[in-house]
Amino acid sequence: MTTSVFINRSIQKIPSLVLGIFAIGLIVSTSVRFSATRKIERKPIAPPPYIERMSFGFQEVTADVLWIRTIQDFDYCDQRIAAKICANNSWLYKMLDAVTNLSPHFRTPYAAGALALTVLISDIEGATKIFDKGVKEFPQDWPILYRAAYHYLYEVKDKKRAAELLIQAGQNGAPPWVFSLAGRLYSDSGHLDLAQSLLAEMKRTNQDPVIIQRLEDKIESLKSSAQ
Repeated sequence: MTTSVFINRSIQKIPSLVLGIFAIGLIVSTSVRFSATRKIERKPIAPPPYIERMSFGFQEVTADVLWIRTIQDFDYCDQRIAAKICANNSWLYKMLDAVTNLSPHFRTPYAAGALALTVLISDIEGATKIFDKGVKEFPQDWPILYRAAYHYLYEVKDKKRAAELLIQAGQNGAPPWVFSLAGRLYSDSGHLDLAQSLLAEMKRTNQDPVIIQRLEDKIESLKSSAQ
């Protein structure tokens, strides 16, 4: 290939590259508006639906950029319906959904992002969707299965699904006691046992301290309601 042909082909690629970078910039931008008191209010913008069709071949790069933007506001709630409870299908869910659509094999958004949805902002429907995607994509990843089991038991109130996920986790490397825990889910103590076990696992693996603190608060609330 001659130098001139190589240069011509490289130039032909520039418009799509520039367009892709421009699109990413729009996607991860944050709108800023002034209130009546001139106080600046930040409002993160969620990516458009089917963003994977608009990434101009840069799916992985776009996923990385969106993920970096997401973790900057992991506890952001765009529509709060109660104290520490966000409306379903929140901004965080939309960001995680876009990231996992762009990069289905990107493990961290499933493992950490779904947990943030359920523990930090209580977007139950959004967390369920991301956990389900993660379980489907990583059916042998026991930490994801284990966390999904917690979500299904504590938030969705689906003991049967939680037990199935615990058994699946045990079959793929989780500690053997998950099998006995699965059997105890139908008792009142099962809820607290699973929450405390998840908390210990998160501390052992040095997870986000903000999520750990929020889970500790939920456990205290669960203890109080059990008394």
